[in-house]
Amino acid sequence: MATIRLQDVTRIFPPARLFGGLLHGGGVYRGQSDRAFAERVSARSAQEHDLAGHKEPVVALDHVNLTIPNGQTFAIVGPSGCGKSTLLRVVAGLDTDYSGHVFYDDRDMRDVPPGDRYIGMVFQNYALYPHFEGHGNLAFFFRVHKVADRETEERIRITSEVMGFGFEELLKRKPGTLSGGQQQRLAIARAIVRNPRLFLFDEPLSNLDAKLRVQTRIEIKRLLRQFQITSIYVTHDQVEAITLGDQVAVMRQGRIEQVGPYQELRQHPINTFVAEFLGSPPMNLFHGGTVADGELHLGEFTVPLPEAVRHLARSGQTVTLGVRPEAALALYGGRVLPEGVRIRGVVEVIEPAFARRTQLLHLRTGSRAYVVTGELDQTLNRGDEIEALFPFAHLYFFDGTTGRRLG
Repeated sequence: MATIRLQDVTRIFPPARLFGGLLHGGGVYRGQSDRAFAERVSARSAQEHDLAGHKEPVVALDHVNLTIPNGQTFAIVGPSGCGKSTLLRVVAGLDTDYSGHVFYDDRDMRDVPPGDRYIGMVFQNYALYPHFEGHGNLAFFFRVHKVADRETEERIRITSEVMGFGFEELLKRKPGTLSGGQQQRLAIARAIVRNPRLFLFDEPLSNLDAKLRVQTRIEIKRLLRQFQITSIYVTHDQVEAITLGDQVAVMRQGRIEQVGPYQELRQHPINTFVAEFLGSPPMNLFHGGTVADGELHLGEFTVPLPEAVRHLARSGQTVTLGVRPEAALALYGGRVLPEGVRIRGVVEVIEPAFARRTQLLHLRTGSRAYVVTGELDQTLNRGDEIEALFPFAHLYFFDGTTGRRLG
């Protein structure tokens, strides 16, 4: 286990760098598993950043500073092309053409090859050896390193016990005879058997169906809690990030926008990108508001600015208003409601959320579309006009130019 620290890491792909050069242009390989990982992640980097024939340099990582404490799982989320896979390659040592520093504890890993970093790698396409049975896949690392058979068998036995019921049966079968979930269990076990200092996960559940994704996510969570191995988990799925990550890092265009526990990021987004990226559905953002006389004028409605924001916003400044759908309420009946902004809108889409006994109402007011929450037994139809409430206590204000949160 180790604390991983990235200090001012920058990775720039030069113009017109071809796809084949990416696969073999950075990193030292100490075995087929390392090469397989490099090829898969490099291919994804090439696709994400559209590097083939690019006429301008592509900044994949832009002065990234990040600390992943010993034993924690860090989930990294962000849109395609933001640099998630490139960050994994740099941490793994498969891409050495970067500036800045990557530390494992206090050791700079610049000249340490991947095979000497004690990394467990789990990724989307499993990368199992098809001609080996499960046992052979787990034993391959030890055979390459000429470890005694007795020690190898003991490590496989311990790993099988950790992986739980039914895993020993997978050791007798070749990957081609296993389901996607079983192959991923075997891939995880192959990473665990090495007793790694660091786990790297690159969207490992993307190829599984919904049921297997839930089951495997729980399995990974259990194993990470049991071993407390420092882990970096790259995903586009927020549910995975919530479930597995002790902390979440949100990336955009090679930069880390914000880091923290998921709930903290949702409640205190640093800018409009984080506010809109996290949450399902994402935060409603009303752009183009103008500050005047202590109020935010948005055309269809006006919002009094709270004192903390009033001191920061100057007259004439453009400000974006934000409110999360779960805080925005559809008005009906005689309920006691908090103080807030009221706005009338036309129902365009009704989306039941049975687990929460609510429904999400997609409304439109003029050119503005937004989502509010109503109770499940509230009977509505497309085209109905209703009133919605945005409670003052749940409003967010962002600078209209920079996107930074005010107050």
